[in-house]
Amino acid sequence: MAKGEVTRQALLLPEVVELDPAEAERLCARADDLAALGLSLEPFGPGAVLIRETPALLGETDVAGLVRDIADDLAENDAPLILGERLAQVCSTMACHGSVRAGRRLQAAEMDALLRAMEATPLSGQCNHGRPTYVELKLADIERLFGRR
Repeated sequence: MAKGEVTRQALLLPEVVELDPAEAERLCARADDLAALGLSLEPFGPGAVLIRETPALLGETDVAGLVRDIADDLAENDAPLILGERLAQVCSTMACHGSVRAGRRLQAAEMDALLRAMEATPLSGQCNHGRPTYVELKLADIERLFGRR
């Protein structure tokens, strides 16, 4: 997603979403930005847009509700924040469910691969819930834990 590669799911039947003409115009003006987030839309007369594809990460979604939320975002912020936030939430949940769980024993090669991946990942010092993923202990800290200082 960070590389702008959001997989799209084509709708079997494109959905027409009725909006205020100004909202529809704002959406169509940002069609390229929305397409980068996986939402393919086009004008469908005055005050309506036709949705052909949605971000696959969202799964089955309320297309009309999503489009109206995006239109509200564009009116308030001039940016489709809600779509990016929903995609980030889905990615965050997927990352959490795919993570190494507490108590799971890893082989040395798995540990090494995990650490190398963390080094290459921005913001890897905390999970998506804000908890730390590692803690740095200095030699003095370890000595103090074992009563050596």
